Amino acid sequence: MKPRSIALLFALAALAAAPFAQAQDAPRTVVRAGHLLDVDSGRLLADQAVSIEQGKVVAVQPWSAAAATGARVLDWSAWTVVPGLMDMHTHLAEQAESADAAAPLKTDPARQAFIGAMNARRTLQAGFTTVRDVGVYRGFADIALRDAINAGEIPGPRMFVAGAYITAPGGGGEVTGLPPGTVVPPAFRQGVSKGEHEVRRHVDLILDHGADLIKVIATGAVLTAGTEPGQPEYSEAEIRAAVTEAAKRGKFVAAHAHGAEGIKRAVRAGVRSIEHGSLIDDEGIALMKQHGTWLVADIYDGDYIAEEGRRAGWPAEILRKNAETTEAQREGFRKAVKAGVHLAFGTDAGVYPHGDNARQFAYMVRWGMTPLQAIRSATLDAARLLGKEQELGSVAPGKAADLVAVGCDPLHDIACLRQVRGVIKAGEPVALD
Repeated sequence: MKPRSIALLFALAALAAAPFAQAQDAPRTVVRAGHLLDVDSGRLLADQAVSIEQGKVVAVQPWSAAAATGARVLDWSAWTVVPGLMDMHTHLAEQAESADAAAPLKTDPARQAFIGAMNARRTLQAGFTTVRDVGVYRGFADIALRDAINAGEIPGPRMFVAGAYITAPGGGGEVTGLPPGTVVPPAFRQGVSKGEHEVRRHVDLILDHGADLIKVIATGAVLTAGTEPGQPEYSEAEIRAAVTEAAKRGKFVAAHAHGAEGIKRAVRAGVRSIEHGSLIDDEGIALMKQHGTWLVADIYDGDYIAEEGRRAGWPAEILRKNAETTEAQREGFRKAVKAGVHLAFGTDAGVYPHGDNARQFAYMVRWGMTPLQAIRSATLDAARLLGKEQELGSVAPGKAADLVAVGCDPLHDIACLRQVRGVIKAGEPVALD
């Protein structure tokens, strides 16, 4: 199905989405924040007025009646306000992970559109106003979802999308584990590439369709049958071909890489970020530090996979690979924090139910971050990973007016980022269920 047709399906999906609030006709909105977290300085500022015009912050100052003159006022004085949160590893356009390896093939484009609309709304309501969506099995479905959100047809976070996986035949980005004789339609194999020439060709194809970044599957995957997380699936030269081709268009490459050797190949090849990094070794950490490569580690997922997988009867192979990587990933994350590697918040949303993204913050603090570091990883640092730090990542004049109100002080209780009381994206209040 063509991306334009999928986009129409996402527009129809808006009919199933709950209505979301629109800003009233007022020249200016002022949010009164009981406390405002300034992530640049790390200070919690009391009783602040955040002035918003045309979707951007124009002033942040102590609250006064004069500051609100002539404006619509949103009273968040009972709450702590943080910048809009950002998840750098999501899969909004996919249905939830399950025991059925063939599930992606059984979901038609219309159904997938409704699923994507639901996931996008839940993510936004959870306070995540921006996501980097790093892959979809049915090629370009994420592009259609992004475009429907940007057009105002459905509510959802600001999306930066990968379009399709660049993956080796039968590799971690393929639909595998299927009954004998199953034919995988071409729409699910848009980025399947062997050799440098095919990698370059498919990078261009994906970018021609409107992707914002490229996702390369550099190693096997925990959740892909028949692949091993520690096993490299692309050479350094093949990964470099993707990086070089994407750079011609001003785009970055994110590399799914669990295994130590695959991580090092990807870093040397020049990728922007390593996703997962489960089996990273000390040499890999040093290389990431040297090259300024970002680590996006989904350190909550292992617990969910173990619990839900046993309950729902997921294949023993997946549970085995999850057990072999979960604690190793967390220990590698702890070492990376200590070493000063660039770290951005990313959860692999879609493995666990969408909308529970903030659950991971407590894990990041448990494994070496301070609460402020964890919040910055999902605000300022996530914006830096995207190359959008002038536009996103903090509540500051000139930046997008993305704000989240939570029910307590996250610097003292990081888990309270799950207690969302209000959300504003680009100056527009979001209706919460």
